[in-house]
Amino acid sequence: MEFSREVALVLETQISLAREGMVTEAVRAVAEQEGLAPEELAQLVADGKAVVLAGKKPGGNPVGIGERLRVKVNANLGISSSRPDIQQELEKLRVAERAGADTVMDLSTGPVELVAEARRRILEASSVPVGTVPVYEAAMRAIANRGAVVKMTIEDLFRCIEDHAASGVAFVTVHCGLTSRALEALRRVGRVASVVSRGGAFLVAWMLHNERENPLYEHYDRLLEVARRYDLILSLGDGMRPGCLADAGDVPQMQELVVLGELVARAWEYGVQVMVEGPGHVPLDQVAAQVAVQKSTCRGAPFYVLGPLVTDSALGFDHIATAIGGAVAAMAGADFLCYVTPAEHLGLPTLHDVYEGVMAARVAAHAADLARRRTSAWQRDLRMARARAALDWDQQVSLALDPERARTLLAERSEVRAGSECSMCGRYCALKMVRDYLGGEREREGAGFSCRG
Repeated sequence: MEFSREVALVLETQISLAREGMVTEAVRAVAEQEGLAPEELAQLVADGKAVVLAGKKPGGNPVGIGERLRVKVNANLGISSSRPDIQQELEKLRVAERAGADTVMDLSTGPVELVAEARRRILEASSVPVGTVPVYEAAMRAIANRGAVVKMTIEDLFRCIEDHAASGVAFVTVHCGLTSRALEALRRVGRVASVVSRGGAFLVAWMLHNERENPLYEHYDRLLEVARRYDLILSLGDGMRPGCLADAGDVPQMQELVVLGELVARAWEYGVQVMVEGPGHVPLDQVAAQVAVQKSTCRGAPFYVLGPLVTDSALGFDHIATAIGGAVAAMAGADFLCYVTPAEHLGLPTLHDVYEGVMAARVAAHAADLARRRTSAWQRDLRMARARAALDWDQQVSLALDPERARTLLAERSEVRAGSECSMCGRYCALKMVRDYLGGEREREGAGFSCRG
């Protein structure tokens, strides 16, 4: 099926309307959230430097991702063959939202009859935009109906993509840049961790078995037509992302990245919003350089990173390894951080793991916003510093990234009294001693300690 320019001309998407100088309700709402002029955000969308995830859910809150916007955080959830409990995933959704995730992705696999149901119920319950990976469902259906992933047909794949788009998801991950040339590079290089992307592995198996090009690349124009019809954001997946530090920056990864840069330009030409996904495991000293290469190759499109994890040895603490890499990546220009939980590489996350993963990613995002000199981030931290100097515990709690957690920890420490010493130093509180010895309100104001928030 070839791309129809006649169809493209009559359909209106966020990017096509922005190019016409129009400011949509979604753009206006995001601009207000971000403290930007609506026309400024519309221009960023028109240029492809930002995307607006509006979704199709009535009353849903749109989210902006990209240049000059706050760094966003995504949380993954979804059923699996070993844990096909939709209700549990809905509970994870509530935890992720409570922890402050900006989006969620439904990565459901497992029993075919439950996969679509999980997506429907997550979409109904979510107050944030939802993303999916349609090839997961297509693969599950191929196994159930045809006996193997490699027997998936191109029509099977595109039927799932359109089903997801029609159901109201805001964005889909599609591994379009994983081409036969990238597979050839993979054979030559002989990676330590081969392919760690699940969607990428499904497509690699299909390509090798059928001796065909990746259908998402070969039929990219058809994919663009679907995306344009539903104003669906394409998140161009990194099927060749490195799964260990030893593979970071190798030829297969870079080969795919070059193709992704070409696909970004084609998406913009057809009036489709697009972002690009980035590497998984990268040594700390290479993170900023990899972000710079991606941004340059993909013409400044919003960059969505899984981590990157800066060590392979943090089992049980991969959320911390990810937060370190995510902060550096976002400081260097990445726009969207995918959380990783403490259970990464070990098993499916619990509710507590989801909370820890979101909060770690939010800390990284906030640190990057400070490094990128976002006014709102700096104002928040300055207010926190002044509240801390004034020993104003209520104000400190209210300004915390998670006030509920801060309030609980404070309440557990009965030695802390509002307006007295801090919890760590007790009677030897440094701030209190200096303030008392300076004496007088005038001196405290001169030292910058007088603000009560």
